[in-house]
Amino acid sequence: MQVLGGQHEIRTGLYTDAQRKRRDSSPWTLVQGILAPLQFLVFLVSLGLVLRTLLTGEGAAVANASVILKTLLLYTIMVTGSLWEKDVFGKYLFAPAFFWEDVVSFGVIALHTAYLLALVNGWLSEQGLMWLALVAYAAYVTNATQFLLKLRAARLQSAGAAS
Repeated sequence: MQVLGGQHEIRTGLYTDAQRKRRDSSPWTLVQGILAPLQFLVFLVSLGLVLRTLLTGEGAAVANASVILKTLLLYTIMVTGSLWEKDVFGKYLFAPAFFWEDVVSFGVIALHTAYLLALVNGWLSEQGLMWLALVAYAAYVTNATQFLLKLRAARLQSAGAAS
């Protein structure tokens, strides 16, 4: 059982009934639904550009720009995601249902931020930057997989509740 707003709510899966209603009525649900695939598309293009730069030594400026864009989308999805979490679970981060996804998200953000800092301050060579981008992207794929598994669990829960 979870206490929210002075009421006891019974969790039968990822969401209580009240949380599911808040999720479905939150404007941030739609925002997340748009930003997540957009970020993934930018990731795929950027991954190709980073790999091209590593393999050929060409296109570093475009690869760097793509990583910057990916990072800005990551920051945006993290902020809007925390607003979504507040709407649904009553706290901005680390709600029990998404605790580990949030923990890994901070690692992903740290790696992307390290990339930006290294780029701006000239701390790494172009090749070093590209390798750091790949490490950040591997963490992102791990985190995206966590969220996709949660989304699948939520859909299965909804389908089970409907039958």
